[in-house]
Amino acid sequence: MLGGSLAVVAATVSAVPAGAQVAKWPVHSLERPAPPVVQPAPADRPAEPPADAVVLFGGNGLGEWARPGGGAAPWRDTAEFMEVVPGSGSIVSRRAFGSSQVHVEWMAPLPAEGEGQDRGNSGVFLMNRYEIQVLDSWQNPTYADGQAGAVYGQYPPLVNASRAPGEWQSYDIIFHRPRFDESGAVETPARITLFHNGVLVQDNVTLTGPVGHGARPPYEAHADRLPLGLQDHGRKVRFRNVWVRELPERGE
Repeated sequence: MLGGSLAVVAATVSAVPAGAQVAKWPVHSLERPAPPVVQPAPADRPAEPPADAVVLFGGNGLGEWARPGGGAAPWRDTAEFMEVVPGSGSIVSRRAFGSSQVHVEWMAPLPAEGEGQDRGNSGVFLMNRYEIQVLDSWQNPTYADGQAGAVYGQYPPLVNASRAPGEWQSYDIIFHRPRFDESGAVETPARITLFHNGVLVQDNVTLTGPVGHGARPPYEAHADRLPLGLQDHGRKVRFRNVWVRELPERGE
C-alpha cells in the first residue's frame, strides 16, 4: 500500500491536456488497444489508514454511508467488508469532499459470473460524478475505457493490473477537483492519478467532464465538496478499508 507518499508522486507528474488523448477514440470503442497485462504483487492484509484520514469504512458499520436521497445505506455489512446488495441502489458518503487522496479496497465475486461489463461491475465516484471503474478484468476482455482502473469512458488504464476474482484489490487515488468561475465556466478541469494494486495506471490525466455511458458529457458547475459514491451495478462486489485524506486546495 502506498499511503501518504502518493501525494508527492502525483505532484511530480505533468498533466495530460484535456481531451487530447480522449478525442482520438469514440467512447467505448472496441478498436481501442487493450492495456498490456501486468501481474501485481500478491494481496496483503488491509493497510492502516494514515492518522489524518477520514475512515469511511473500517469494519465499523455503515454509519458513514447513505442512500443518495437520504436514509440508511442498504448494503450488506459484516465486520470485514460491505457488499453490494444487487438492486438496492448505489450509496454515497454522508461527508462531502473536494480534492482528496482516496483509498478503496474491493473484491470481485467468486465464482465469476457474466462477461465483459457484466462481470464484477461497480465504480468509485469522486464527487459522485467522476468515475473510476471497478470491474473483474482478470482474463475478461471488454472495451479499454471500461475496464478496471479506467476513468470510465475517457482513459483506459496504462496497464491491466487486476488480480483474480475473489482476491482483494486496492485503488489509491489522487483527485484534484475542477474549479469554476462565477459564470460556471471551467477554470481548471479535474485531474486524477491512480494506482491499482500498487501499479500506476492513471498518470495525472485531465478529465473532459463527468462520466456517462456511451457519451462524454461536458462539465457542469457544482459545489466545491460533494460525497464519494460507490455503485450498485447488479453484482455482489465487496469493499473494505475505505478512507479519505483531504488535500489542500492550490493557493490556500
